[in-house]
Amino acid sequence: MDAQAAGPERGVVKTLRGSARVFDRRVGWSRLGCLISLTMIIVAVVVLYRILHDIDPDELIDALEATDWRTLVFAGLFVAGGYLTLTFYDLFALRTIGRKEVPYRVAALAGFTSYAVGHNVGASVFSGGAVRYRIYSNWGLSVIEVTKICFVAGLTFWLGNATVLGLGVLHAPQAARAIDQLPPWCNRIAALVILALLIGYVAWVWAKPRVIGRDGWQVTLPGGPLTLLQIGIGILDLGCCAAAMYMLVPDEPNLGFVTVAVIFVAATLLGFASHAPGGLGVFDAAMMVALWQFDKEDLLAGLLLFRLLYYIIPFILSLAVLGVREVLLGRAARRISQAIPRDASNALKRD
Repeated sequence: MDAQAAGPERGVVKTLRGSARVFDRRVGWSRLGCLISLTMIIVAVVVLYRILHDIDPDELIDALEATDWRTLVFAGLFVAGGYLTLTFYDLFALRTIGRKEVPYRVAALAGFTSYAVGHNVGASVFSGGAVRYRIYSNWGLSVIEVTKICFVAGLTFWLGNATVLGLGVLHAPQAARAIDQLPPWCNRIAALVILALLIGYVAWVWAKPRVIGRDGWQVTLPGGPLTLLQIGIGILDLGCCAAAMYMLVPDEPNLGFVTVAVIFVAATLLGFASHAPGGLGVFDAAMMVALWQFDKEDLLAGLLLFRLLYYIIPFILSLAVLGVREVLLGRAARRISQAIPRDASNALKRD
């Protein structure tokens, strides 16, 4: 009986695999991803045009000038807290892959600069990964090890997002409705599914050590207690970013922090999925649509200030830090290259 049942199951699996191979050969998953990203960006541009075509530039400038400096300071501190948390993404990943000898200052440099560059350039897996490799290669890390760091850091990001989005939507399902247009009961069910999957994953890694990958690329996933720490890091990062955004949206009407945080996280994920640099256009369109209660000029001013604090300033700082580092490394390399011939000539004279 089991053998008879196994036959059709194997046939279904074989059919699915064959269909996937045909799709990959004729269409290509990368082409599908590019098409989806392009579609998201086009839709976002159209939505933004419809929302912002009647914006009054004078009112926008007035809204920017009316922003209290203390609001900017607190928002900037939350942004700084978010980037500080990002440094622990890399530190946690280094410890996970067993490279405990790499100090925190190196992890902090790689974490801050890779995310600051990746957020602005787009395709953060590649742009941020290239920055990480440039820094970690000086400590003897291989391409595969840097890839593992990117994977573990990405896992931290997604676990944090799943937790914040699941708990937030469960508490305030109407906030998610502003983006997905689904009824509250449907959003609550989706939140429960997300949290159930999250709990299942934690239980899975808690039961025994889990290793994924094969051949030369294998990662031992963090166990249960470390996964909880991983989730905590992700929550802290998103909480700081959402708090910065909450500080910059208009005071009236007061929607509450959880509502703004859920909308912010959902809009951030849409921007991330579009692969546009900084989620430009997609993130902004989602925020403008979901937070329709606010005055358009005031909300746009808050979004522009958030981009200044979270994207532009860290990007400039990271480029400056990387530039200074390259200059120092170049000088050190020249000193070493000049010292080697002198040492060799001194040795010959002694002989």
